[in-house]
Amino acid sequence: MPGTTKHAEMKKWVDEMARMCKPDAIHWCDGGEEEAKELTAAALSSGELIELNQELLPGCVYHRTALNDVARTENLTFVCTDGKEDAAPINNWKSRADGYAEARGFFDGAMKGRTMYVVPFSMGPVGSPFAKYGIELTDSIYVVINMRIMTHMGQKVLDAIGSGGDFTRCLHSKAQLDLEKRRILHFPEDNAIWSVNSGYGGNVLLGKKCLALRIASWLGRKEGWMAEHMLILGVEYPDGRIEYLAAAFPSACGKTNLAMLIPPEGLKAKGYKVWTVGDDIAWLREGGDGRLWAVNPEAGCFGVAPGTGMNTNPNMMKAVRSNTIFTNVCLKADGTVWWEGHDDPAPSEGALDWTGKPWRPGAKGADGKDLPAANPNSRFTVPIRQVPCCSPEVDNPKGVPISAFIFGGRRARLAPLVYQSRDWRHGTYVAATMASERTAAQYGKQGEVRRDPMAMAPFVGYNMGDYFRHWLEMGRKVKNPPKIFHVNWFRRDDNNKFMWPGYGDNLRVLEWILARCRGDVDADETPIGYTPKAGDIDLTGLDIGPGIMEKLSAVDKGEWLAECDGVEAFFTSLGDRVPGEMFDELKALRSRLGA
Repeated sequence: MPGTTKHAEMKKWVDEMARMCKPDAIHWCDGGEEEAKELTAAALSSGELIELNQELLPGCVYHRTALNDVARTENLTFVCTDGKEDAAPINNWKSRADGYAEARGFFDGAMKGRTMYVVPFSMGPVGSPFAKYGIELTDSIYVVINMRIMTHMGQKVLDAIGSGGDFTRCLHSKAQLDLEKRRILHFPEDNAIWSVNSGYGGNVLLGKKCLALRIASWLGRKEGWMAEHMLILGVEYPDGRIEYLAAAFPSACGKTNLAMLIPPEGLKAKGYKVWTVGDDIAWLREGGDGRLWAVNPEAGCFGVAPGTGMNTNPNMMKAVRSNTIFTNVCLKADGTVWWEGHDDPAPSEGALDWTGKPWRPGAKGADGKDLPAANPNSRFTVPIRQVPCCSPEVDNPKGVPISAFIFGGRRARLAPLVYQSRDWRHGTYVAATMASERTAAQYGKQGEVRRDPMAMAPFVGYNMGDYFRHWLEMGRKVKNPPKIFHVNWFRRDDNNKFMWPGYGDNLRVLEWILARCRGDVDADETPIGYTPKAGDIDLTGLDIGPGIMEKLSAVDKGEWLAECDGVEAFFTSLGDRVPGEMFDELKALRSRLGA
């Protein structure tokens, strides 16, 4: 039975959007199992989805996007506000009037011959103080079934909104998948998102980055909470006590692997368990006890497939064995899937690459380079409750209390393995100056430093300087805020080899971080913050050569002074809304470095 609502304004809005998009039919989704079966059957019949081997991958389906539609389209993503400075300079900006006017031309008649699906969804558990409700209108069944996994979706959301509750107005159409007319538009002043001419998840699952970060960050500043690009994990001790961390990393820095970390052999005797609350986004509020509490607003994981295997993320590999949507991976002849980094050997015959063409190992493109079987940004969408280490608290409407924030980048020489900020204001500076160096696989000059404050550069829905100010205000508002740390799993030696093993062994660093939060261990004070004393990181079972830990904690004052010059240039580029406290922290750091 289709979903029903008594919300007159909602009905009026849906009717208005339908008059513009001109669908042949409108279907209000109820989120039920029968509806899911019918929608999946329709998508299989039309070819929008391909059924996979139901014996080996029960409940799993396969999808291909258009060749020009395989990733977030950052250059066509805009924040649309009346004042340019309210969105600039990190975001692409359009005025509200121009954004709507241009998009209406693209949406006019875009759904002719199709059904408009009305998808009620909640980011965060329905009824939670954290929850934000939305309605996404879409002509894509692929979007609907992804939203079933990624959000709390269906009639229960319409019931929670009631006859007059607020909701984010989300409009999406595949239209003609015309790259020239593709737009992902955010209207924070109207609590609205419009996306057109794309079918890729990051551009069209409007509850994810669009609402849960860009719009939510705007709402968080307005309402006094935080929307952050952070994983949430819990470390359980043998006595049952659990302490929670939230962590932010730019791409290619091991975020998902840390969220689903498995304790290394050397620490298993201590009896730790690691629980995943969220792998991508955290919403945080003061919990009434002087601490910040966090929820994961998502109900699923939209993960990158290449590089995911039993050796890198066994928990995720176990999760995707059923009820998963695979997008743009390699389709094997037996109806299963494969990607670069998968545990199985590459298929030798009968495989189709992500474009649908026959593929075999060693296949070359016209340029003579190896053709990948899976798109480098190919994805899987899976319910988070299928992850073996999913926390029992994943849907706790109160969230979980956060002891520490962890930030990290990929720095070959500069940053130590781990250091703690001096206080919240200094920690905000540390997070605001977070950066990674480009790898050989990324576009641009190898080794070039990319600033990505709080890993939010693509996702802040307003002025970055105002965002820093909001962080400072939250630190003053919360009596016992999380301690702030920076990590760098990627430091290299003189032979350009990684000095730290990473993956599960990162728990050794988390153990020290949590001990610092409790005040159980001392630390060495350096100009940049507090680093571990010799012997305070447990290396049991780890083959680390003599002097390596000292090198991992070393602070080169000359390199850090050069870093200060880069930070000053970055802050200046952000305009005059950067808080003076950030420049004060920069000045104090230079002084401690002996400038």
